[in-house]
Amino acid sequence: MDTEFIVKYIPLYIEAARLTIGLGIVGIFFSLLIGLFASLIQYFKVPVLKRIVGIYIELSRNTPLLVQLFFLYFGLPKVGVHFSSHACAIIGVSFLGGSYMAEAFRSGLEAIDRIQEESALSIGLKHSQVMRYVIFPQALSISVPALCANVIFLIKETSVFSVVALADLMYVAKDLIGLYYKTDEALLMLVIAYLILLLPISIGAAWLERRLRYAGFGN
Repeated sequence: MDTEFIVKYIPLYIEAARLTIGLGIVGIFFSLLIGLFASLIQYFKVPVLKRIVGIYIELSRNTPLLVQLFFLYFGLPKVGVHFSSHACAIIGVSFLGGSYMAEAFRSGLEAIDRIQEESALSIGLKHSQVMRYVIFPQALSISVPALCANVIFLIKETSVFSVVALADLMYVAKDLIGLYYKTDEALLMLVIAYLILLLPISIGAAWLERRLRYAGFGN
């Protein structure tokens, strides 16, 4: 194991990690918004839109992020639509993640017994207040484990960003292997980088889930 090589190229991995986590965070933020909006459409059974959301979820969940990025970066320019590499990465993560987040939110919303809504309405609360103060807080707490799992999944999916010419962690590892044939060192740094990124999220998710359980949410 060439420790000098590892020390020399750690800054490249740090820069790649910043790019990876930056684009990942933005993509996850938009995927949460898309997922929440889509789940509410499904929950309230909005005509037409519910069918459109269903098609979107099936299309998104059944096509890999790699294929979606290829379509955005190489396919759309053929019809005159151009996106930068960064935009393609964010759109891809948002499109893929939105469907997974939608299913997580939907499962949480559907887990709440309808009698709670009826009881809240019977004491004079408006529909918007019932959703805001009764249904959504409980649904969110139930959805937390699935949402956190989706966040970890999406961060791992960023490993394909290199196909749209972004110098992410995987790109740096492949580049160093191709240039210097230091496979073991490059892959070791890649594994460590992803552990550093994902382990805190995993620990934080487990802690949050325990706190919610002890607080009595989701029961």
